[in-house]
Amino acid sequence: MASVIVGYVPAPEGAAALDHARREADLSKNRLVIVSVRTTGRGLGHGHGHEDASDELERIAGELEASGSDFMVIHPEGDYDPADEILSAAALNDGQLIVVGLRHRTPVGKLILGSTAQRVLLEAPCPVLCVKAGQ
Repeated sequence: MASVIVGYVPAPEGAAALDHARREADLSKNRLVIVSVRTTGRGLGHGHGHEDASDELERIAGELEASGSDFMVIHPEGDYDPADEILSAAALNDGQLIVVGLRHRTPVGKLILGSTAQRVLLEAPCPVLCVKAGQ
């Protein structure tokens, strides 16, 4: 089944990415695949703990179930690369679109896109939508 893949972190950019991915999945009648890419100080995320992400994802899963949405949540374990997990989810779930959130960056930081987002953009087998929080 075709899917919309979203890299999720419990942060404003994760919420923005999830919001856009939910709308895209609803419009295209595709499954929503949420990849929980919580990290500890590298890649996406801001070092939010596993418990924060799990609690938030349980609430989101409850909302999605209540609305009758077709979805699944992937929780990578151990030491993993967020970009690898997002790209793998797209390959294994017939990804038609990948949605990633971007955080505000300083002028110097804008010279280099976040490493996870950059890898996903360059290596994705399908279109990628990058969204910023608050827009």
